Amino acid sequence: MNLYQEVLDAQQVLKGVVNATPLQYNYNLSQEYNAHVYLKREDLQVVRSYKIRGAYNKISHLDAQQKQLGIVCASAGNHAQGFALSCRLLKIYGKVYMPKTTPNQKIKQVKLFGKDFIEILLIGDTFDDAYAAAMSDAQENQKAFIHPFNDELIIAGQGTVGLEILNDIKEPIDYVIVPVGGGGLTAGLVTVFEKLSPKTKIIGVEPDGAPSMVEALKHNEPVVLSSIDRFVDGAAVKRVGDKTFDVIKGHLHKMQLVPEGKICTTILKLYNEEAIVVEPAGAMSIAALDFLKNEISGKSVVCLVTGGNNDIERTEEIKERSLIYEGLKHYFMVNFPQRPGALKEFVSDILSENDDITYFQFAKKNNRENAPAIVGLELKNPTDLESIKTKMHNKGYGFDYLNENEVLFAHFIG
Repeated sequence: MNLYQEVLDAQQVLKGVVNATPLQYNYNLSQEYNAHVYLKREDLQVVRSYKIRGAYNKISHLDAQQKQLGIVCASAGNHAQGFALSCRLLKIYGKVYMPKTTPNQKIKQVKLFGKDFIEILLIGDTFDDAYAAAMSDAQENQKAFIHPFNDELIIAGQGTVGLEILNDIKEPIDYVIVPVGGGGLTAGLVTVFEKLSPKTKIIGVEPDGAPSMVEALKHNEPVVLSSIDRFVDGAAVKRVGDKTFDVIKGHLHKMQLVPEGKICTTILKLYNEEAIVVEPAGAMSIAALDFLKNEISGKSVVCLVTGGNNDIERTEEIKERSLIYEGLKHYFMVNFPQRPGALKEFVSDILSENDDITYFQFAKKNNRENAPAIVGLELKNPTDLESIKTKMHNKGYGFDYLNENEVLFAHFIG
């Protein structure tokens, strides 16, 4: 049986289980990019992400003995929620291994969807620790391990997204833009579009801090990244799947990297302008439009909004990363005179009425005339930065600009 046929079979398996999520024409994005932009709203899925498609399809295919022994997965995010709901719907006992650092909101969501059919085990400090524990459990107790992406039945389930897109749109699609993590969704999409709409170009998107598919394509095989930025947790993997890579290679139009700060700006923009709540991975396809605007001008474009499980506790970090990326938030280490009125003088000498001090940390530790303070400034216009630096220099304030010093920036602000 070929993979495309497995996608068709998965569509039948998933009837009555998943939502056929809407494909919505977005007027604002279409106008901004001079294109016909549609959003595939998997954030409106029953578990607020597409992951239920692959998880349910895989689990439903297990034989009676595997179902009786129970199943396991490792995930701190959307795969765990899809796994949990599948366990409850199919009445199979499952274990979810998560790192101890998993936010309570995500743990509660998994419990909500799985009810009495799942057990959550918090193991280690990283996903790798949880993954190792889950694999050990599966091997020692002969349980089926439900992988988040590197499985043909998972790929087939995710591919049903592509069938829905093509069913809901009348005009030819020039581009489909899809977030890439381990590659399961992308593999499913290229399978469907190569069969039904071969002229459509598939563009994969990864965050700058986790370019695992970019590197895999560069080396013509999956490679392990030495380190990644885990901020875009739904797409931050050190290594893409062997099976997903084999399906994807040679079939993507290209990969596009997007800075984490730009993703944060997009999250805030979607919330403020469209009332759409997305997680970082779910915003990536829309964030990529800025980098593709010349190529997609005048074209029909589908952006996959893959998930809406955004933890409200991350809002301040999202705002911070967005402001820094947009050039509106800056941190300095400034040498201040150790006397009353020094800060007031600094504000008067250096800042304009449009600038604001949002962070200030100063500690008198000796009897010297000057001591360093960490100052965070929020500007209205990014071009004001150079004039602020010039004023500080002319007024004799010694300073270090921390945004460009990764070590100091991470120590004081991270």
